[in-house]
Amino acid sequence: MAAAAAAAYEEMVRVVEACASRIRWRLRPSSKRRLLNDILFLCTGLRPVVLVDYGGTMPQLQENLCSLLHHAQQETSILNPLRVMVISDMLYLIHVKGLAEHASPNTRSQRRLAFVDLEKSCCKLLTTVEANDTVLELLYIQDQFSAKFPVDLPVVQRGITKQMSGLPERTIDAECTDNHIDDRTLFVVDLSAFLETSQIALPSLNGWLLGYPVTYLFHNGSAEAAIQNLSKHSLHIYRVYVCRSYQSGAKQLEEELMSFSVPCGVSMKRDEEPWAKSFIAHMNEKLRRCNQVWASMRLEVEVFQSQSQVIVL
Repeated sequence: MAAAAAAAYEEMVRVVEACASRIRWRLRPSSKRRLLNDILFLCTGLRPVVLVDYGGTMPQLQENLCSLLHHAQQETSILNPLRVMVISDMLYLIHVKGLAEHASPNTRSQRRLAFVDLEKSCCKLLTTVEANDTVLELLYIQDQFSAKFPVDLPVVQRGITKQMSGLPERTIDAECTDNHIDDRTLFVVDLSAFLETSQIALPSLNGWLLGYPVTYLFHNGSAEAAIQNLSKHSLHIYRVYVCRSYQSGAKQLEEELMSFSVPCGVSMKRDEEPWAKSFIAHMNEKLRRCNQVWASMRLEVEVFQSQSQVIVL
């Protein structure tokens, strides 16, 4: 059973790689490897959302991703829950079910985030989050995500559900014949409207969306001050690596699952901080759920000496 499941994921990776070549998406080797890994992370439940900041620029990047999903989903059902999400000028790949679970009130109550308010102090975590306006804005946006991606949302084989897209039925079932897929149709979920009435900065939302255990908080109008505040402090860079499960004798390669920064002042104990222990336990549980694909996880922490106008989010 485990071997069959592992083989299915291996085949999925081959399908994605072949489809990328079929649509003539010219990716650098490092970008192609990252894309294949990110899709595998999504499909095996290690991450609900990945930020696609490689492989080209908009709008061509969005067109290539949509075309890739269009072709690849016809060959393997594992990819059916994947969609392209747009927020402002940022592009993401999401796993619909994974994001629904991530955004659910139940999950959020079990895994409370740690916050650093970059507009005030980078040297301590917020202890009274209910009194922070930026946190309240984030909670409101999380509720919007939960409503948009309910846990019981069905995933259709091709395209996006009518409930998610809000589009006519005929549009949902439309066929695509080339790389230039109409944004209104199959695979794109544009959630830019979620931030139209909010002053919260997109990097703050990304901290939660991308699964980081510590989220930086600041408003759009305070971006410059936030950068200056953070640049005055040294940071710990946390890098999470995962190792694939292979048959005995095969070489095991580590892949970077994610990386995030935390001010040294609130991470003196590194992986022994309470939020770090909770995060590691959570990620190990995800690993166990798909142990036919992933064998182990490793956390690496390094010190980054911040410089002026440098911010790591």
